Amino acid sequence: MQFTGVKVFSATKAKEREDLGEVITRWLQSNPDVEVLDRDVRQSSDNEFHCLTIILFYRRAPRA
Repeated sequence: MQFTGVKVFSATKAKEREDLGEVITRWLQSNPDVEVLDRDVRQSSDNEFHCLTIILFYRRAPRA
């Protein structure tokens, strides 16, 4: 299966990182024709910031 789209969710602040799952859930609910084929989770940080990135690889379901 080939993906046709990529959606990137990223957060650096603690509260944003805590809410990231809900943000993704809302996006998926507002895009019911999306089929997630794969995902990647990345974390990076330096002395001040901690960044969490979740990448969804998806395709849209064919329209009837």
